Amino acid sequence: MAALIAAAVFGQNTNINMAYQAFTFLLALLAISILASTFFKSHLMVRRRLPRFGTVGQPVSYRIELTNQFRRIRKRLKITEKLTDPRPTFEEFIQGREPKEATRNRFDRVVGYHRWMWLMALKTGAKVKGVLLSDIGPGDQSEVRLELTPQQRGYLHLSGLQVTRTDPLGLYKASDTIQLHDSILILPRRYPLPPVMLPGTRKYQPGGVALASSVGDAEEFISLREYRPGDPLRRIHWCSWAKTGKPIVKEYQEEYFVRHALILDTFHDTSGSQVFEEAVSLAASFVTTVQTHECLLDLMFVGPEEYCFTGGRGLAHIDRMLEILASVNVCHDKSFSSLYPMVIERAGLLSSCICILLEWNDERKQLVANLRELGIPMIVLVVGELGFVETLDPGPMKDQPHFFHTLEAGRIEEGLAKL
Repeated sequence: MAALIAAAVFGQNTNINMAYQAFTFLLALLAISILASTFFKSHLMVRRRLPRFGTVGQPVSYRIELTNQFRRIRKRLKITEKLTDPRPTFEEFIQGREPKEATRNRFDRVVGYHRWMWLMALKTGAKVKGVLLSDIGPGDQSEVRLELTPQQRGYLHLSGLQVTRTDPLGLYKASDTIQLHDSILILPRRYPLPPVMLPGTRKYQPGGVALASSVGDAEEFISLREYRPGDPLRRIHWCSWAKTGKPIVKEYQEEYFVRHALILDTFHDTSGSQVFEEAVSLAASFVTTVQTHECLLDLMFVGPEEYCFTGGRGLAHIDRMLEILASVNVCHDKSFSSLYPMVIERAGLLSSCICILLEWNDERKQLVANLRELGIPMIVLVVGELGFVETLDPGPMKDQPHFFHTLEAGRIEEGLAKL
């Protein structure tokens, strides 16, 4: 291309030099290469073997099975993933706000270039790598491994595979897209947490052994009694039924469990902001660190409505709670106070509470103060922008400053090391 442009510049006067002949020759080569690649079809049948989950920032490797359906050998093929179109819609562009937009000059705010690039990066979802295929004979099957690195949590949608091939002269690349729609759930980034001793004691849990797994407190037998409608069949005492001729069940005392609450603040101005994403990652880190086989963990947050998901002791696996966190979004249409009723309603069951907050204002201080008044031990973590002031007034946590911490987005690991 450089030689073609140079020949075009210097070959304008055909009487002075012969550069126009080089231009004609190079242009003919390029035209032949383009024509040779115009009707390229890969004729490949492909199938993905995706894992169930991926994690933000960690490469995901998976298999691609290929079958050559062409009557000739396929050479010089390169395959890569084709993601869904990352360009934002007009509504998304108008309503979106780049995190640093307030600091831009008027021209940048009106044109919206930085907002467009931010939305593009936000919707791209992953970085992908192409793989050069070995030669595949007619009807032969082959297998390659592709790798992508997720950039955002949530569902990553793959629209197809792009197969490219250079022409014999190596001047032009032909492309063929194989439509193949798949998706993979990308879990939030998790940070290593130091050993955190959660305060609090066991509390009575209505339902008792129905909430217990085989690990932890043993079931304590009290007595035998006659069967009542609704009793589970696993409690039937078969020997007594054989002796009396009527169903007899075993009765157990109710159990006391350790139950922690993990409150995630979802009230923020900007969707996809680094502060909110770091808060979700922090919640995911606690979910994977707390030993839920020995206790119960309530994940509470507000989305379109108030949600409380309970895990531990056989109720829900860690993967299920991470799936929930992968799909959490910012709540724009409600206030932080809408979280109060759900938390206060369950306060009597809680041994302790972990609050992950995005601000430290009067509403959030009020929730912490109410829970402290109810005698619930608290750990409060406030996540803010990089450069966030660490000298916040602990407010209701001033008598326990070692349970009140501020963390900066982008430096979460450094902040967690101080816990």
